[in-house]
Amino acid sequence: MTDQSIPPCPKCNSSYVYQDQDNLICPECGYEWNPSEVSKEDTFVVRDANGTVLEVGDKITLIKDLKVKGSSQGLKIGTKTVVRKIVEGKDHELDCKFPGIGEIMVTAKFVKKV
Repeated sequence: MTDQSIPPCPKCNSSYVYQDQDNLICPECGYEWNPSEVSKEDTFVVRDANGTVLEVGDKITLIKDLKVKGSSQGLKIGTKTVVRKIVEGKDHELDCKFPGIGEIMVTAKFVKKV
């Protein structure tokens, strides 16, 4: 496989995937898979407060005021942003960049898809 034909990681959407014999390996989340055996069960699905499936690039809005740990600022209800990355295995699944705050991980149950 050439670099252009290697798909992104199905778990975290990382583009830094590399091939090791028949398997593909993601160095960011450690997921290893055989591209000829990938099934729908292997993909991680994140749903918002309304049950809508969220994907990288989706526009979201907060449905609740959230405190930012380690900061006196908070995020207000209705603040909009875009999902930059989805991470499995943590409390906060969505990596987003909020204006005036910066990059923050947010739990999917506190957002809805716009």
